[in-house]
Formats: sequence, structure tokens, C-alpha cells
Amino acid sequence: MIDNLEYNTERTKLIIPEYGRHLHKMIDQALACQDKNERNKIAKAIIGVMGNLNPHLRDVPDFQHKLWDQLFIMSDFKLDVDSPYPVPSKEVFSQRPDKLNYPQNFPKYRFYGNNIKKMIDVAVGWEEGEMKNELVYVIANHMKKCFLNWNKDTVENDVIFGHLLELSDGKLVLDSSSKPLSESHNLIKLTNKKFTKHPPKNKKPYRNFKKRNNN
Repeated sequence: MIDNLEYNTERTKLIIPEYGRHLHKMIDQALACQDKNERNKIAKAIIGVMGNLNPHLRDVPDFQHKLWDQLFIMSDFKLDVDSPYPVPSKEVFSQRPDKLNYPQNFPKYRFYGNNIKKMIDVAVGWEEGEMKNELVYVIANHMKKCFLNWNKDTVENDVIFGHLLELSDGKLVLDSSSKPLSESHNLIKLTNKKFTKHPPKNKKPYRNFKKRNNN
């Protein structure tokens, strides 16, 4: 009986493994069918099975279109059936996507992150007034929190004001006479609270489990 075992390494490779080998065999059966009308019936039956295997995709736009594309992909684009959608091209499918241009920003103060710099640039473009002042204050407070994530010691507000002035090319000015920023210990407390995992409140099931095992 051991000689009759069929190992996966000896089987044909599944093009889309998520659908399983049985569905791929159904596609092979459709490819072997000589009658086109019969192939069309088999293809529609396969699409129905694929839809039942992916009920979570029913709310996705062009759900049926995706299934038909996957059917042709799994048949290695050899299946000759009447599709309600344009048949995808093997050449287009084989093309490599264009390389993404990742941002290559290397800010002087990396612990602030690129989003802080974007927020500062937005604030610079705002008209002078109370709303801009409040925005600058919020940015400075967030800068202080980011600084404390990198260095848990306290930081003077003047350091944050200096960094804000530098990152804004001298256009956003806050000083010791301005509204004071949040205290360092309060910001550290907020950060620790955000990342702390709270233990489960109800531990009774675990205790009962231990008790049963001890018995």
C-alpha cells in the first residue's frame, strides 16, 4: 500500500492553491471536453463552486469578473469558453508591475517622522489667526510626545520650540511666553497606556480548567 501513495511533490503544481486540487481537476476536465456547449456548462458550474468557496467576496465590486479571470488563470489561459467578460491576456498577466517609488526622505530628526513635517508644511500655508495658532500648538504637543517616545526623559519646551522653528524654516514661532505644552509625565502616561495590554477581567474559566486538571 505504501507504493500507491501519491505525494504532493509528485503532483502538478496548483496555480491558485486556495481553491484546492479538486477544483483544478474540474478545470482539467473542462479542458479535455471537446464539445464547446458542454465546456460552457462546466465552466459555469466551476464559477458557482468558486463563488461558494468565497462568500466573503460577494460584496466586492466585479465579483463575478474576478472569478472568471481566476478561472482562465488556473487553466493557463487555454480554456475556450464563452465568458461574459473580456478574456484576460497571458502576456499582460505575466508582466511585472512597475517598481514603486518609495519616499526617500531622511529628516534630521527622524523620531518625529515624515507626518510631522507634512503637518508643519500645512500649518505654514494657513492664514494667520486663532485656528493656525491652535494647529501649531497641537503640532508642537505631538512633537513633544514623539520626542518622549524616543527619549523617556523629560524634554524642555524650548527644545521643541527650536525644532519646530527649524523644521518650518523659521516660519512657525513658539517660545516660552506662548501657551505651555503638556507636561512630560502626562504624555508618557498616555503613551504607556496606549501600548499596555490589559489582563482579562474574567479569569474564572482558567481557574476552573486548572481545578479540573488537578482532579
